[in-house]
Amino acid sequence: QVQLVESGGGLVQPGGSLRLSCAASGFTFSNYAMSWYRQAPGKERELVAGIRRAGGIINYADSVKGRFTISRDNAKNTVYLQMNSLKPEDTAVYYCYAEKVVLAKYDYWGQGTQVTVSS
Repeated sequence: QVQLVESGGGLVQPGGSLRLSCAASGFTFSNYAMSWYRQAPGKERELVAGIRRAGGIINYADSVKGRFTISRDNAKNTVYLQMNSLKPEDTAVYYCYAEKVVLAKYDYWGQGTQVTVSS
């Protein structure tokens, strides 16, 4: 069955770094665009970063530009989110998302990983 399993979340001090990973299985990873979303308490889920199938097109939310880097390894069926210079406002549950639109939309969500930025 389809699985997206995030890892790498945790508690970090402001200014610190974390690297999130999302391991995919059960579908052809290289055919899907991959994204990271986040949801803070009381707020709507928002797009953090996205990367196309071959990694050629990448986009970021303005709030994370210059601090976060999304990448993917199609050989390992894994997408990453390197987060540097973390701020308390980055605190949220981070979700991995896979999407393909070919005649119909196919999409999958991971279960999320908690990131807490606090001193």
